Amino acid sequence: MRRALCLITCLVAGIVSTPAQQATAPPASGSARPLLAEARGVAKWLRGVALPRGSALAWAGTPAPGAAPVANLYSGSPGVVLFFLELHHATGDAADLATARAGADWLLTNVDSESQAGLYTGLAGLGFTLTETWKATKDVRYKEAANRVVDRLKQMARPAGDGVEWSPVSDIISGTAGIGLYLLSASRDLGRADARDLAAAAGRRLITQQIAADGGAKWAMTPASPTRLYPNFSHGTAGVAYFLAQLHAATGNRAFLDAALSGAGYLVKSAKTDGDVCLVFHHEPEADGLDLFYLGWCHGPAGTGRLFHQLAVATGDRTWHTWLVRAANGIRQSGIPERESPGFWNNVGQCCGSASVADFFLSYHQITRDAGALAFARRVTDQILARATRDDAGTRWTHAENRVQPANLTAQTGWMQGAAGIGGWLLRLDGFDRGRAPLVTFPDTPFK
Repeated sequence: MRRALCLITCLVAGIVSTPAQQATAPPASGSARPLLAEARGVAKWLRGVALPRGSALAWAGTPAPGAAPVANLYSGSPGVVLFFLELHHATGDAADLATARAGADWLLTNVDSESQAGLYTGLAGLGFTLTETWKATKDVRYKEAANRVVDRLKQMARPAGDGVEWSPVSDIISGTAGIGLYLLSASRDLGRADARDLAAAAGRRLITQQIAADGGAKWAMTPASPTRLYPNFSHGTAGVAYFLAQLHAATGNRAFLDAALSGAGYLVKSAKTDGDVCLVFHHEPEADGLDLFYLGWCHGPAGTGRLFHQLAVATGDRTWHTWLVRAANGIRQSGIPERESPGFWNNVGQCCGSASVADFFLSYHQITRDAGALAFARRVTDQILARATRDDAGTRWTHAENRVQPANLTAQTGWMQGAAGIGGWLLRLDGFDRGRAPLVTFPDTPFK
């Protein structure tokens, strides 16, 4: 729960702009430093900070003497396992797969004791990681554990109205929408029709939690906070609507699509759209009247654009593709990566920073064939590489996770804020350049 609380803290209003963190090695372009070699440097550092647990391995979110290992997808061991699976997919090196398996073996010991259900904060993330490990290794132990995760999620689900929930939280990070996305992936990968049915029950619960709004409907992160809303992907309407759109694709139930369209209608009605952009404000009500727009996966176009793309696919209505284009325009016109802003501060991770933006623009290029989008992804990647710390310990990134805590600089291990996720992006771009499709696709992406 420390991570969940930290996430909420980072949403506090207030403009803080910090200079870019200086790299300890000279800036280098992607062409000067091959991407796969960079990923191997990440692997060296991650191996060096691993915590032995018998024959298994685990990772703390932020390595430090006495730091405990973390079992959530946001900041700890699961993201490291996924990175090593992807690295083995790129290299074929048995040592990379062995490291992934050792990490997954520690995750096996957490399945029956994990008390949180969330995608990025609990059981759902464990289930996803173990499923991906089974798919890569064919070791039935991981599949059996992933099935236990689904069984536990069924047991933990609480009836609520016409559906179910696991907590009052509705969002992607730790709430109903994210858990539902995992259940949809489990229904496909594990052949669990009951997982899809449980996801549908979660969707019915979310429909009843809509709040009427100008242009459509919106969702609060929890019923206890109806006057302070975070409308973008990680904690708000965009993420909930995205799950409902995916649920429509899985079930054919029009009610889920209608609710998703209502959420998208509210977003575009309230967004900043001058200059042919779509920038949805960070939170409601706006902070002291200031324009505060984030750019990454969590609270910016790199996340909310996923909803627009999913709706374009679901409806065949090109209007939603236009909103995807405008979301991309909002990032490109911001001045990043050369100029930081309150929505793009000292962070290069998959949640808030450069890796999420670069990843989004590669997907955008693959959808649109926009050569400028690919060039932009490479430019952001050059900034990521220039920010790296490289030494005998390996490669990692030190940055600020929270905009309102700019002096709290750490080098993390995990997927959303750490080296595993940044290394995962480098492997994806390397795979694109070499014609190698990614091994792992997260439950919250429509970009297949």
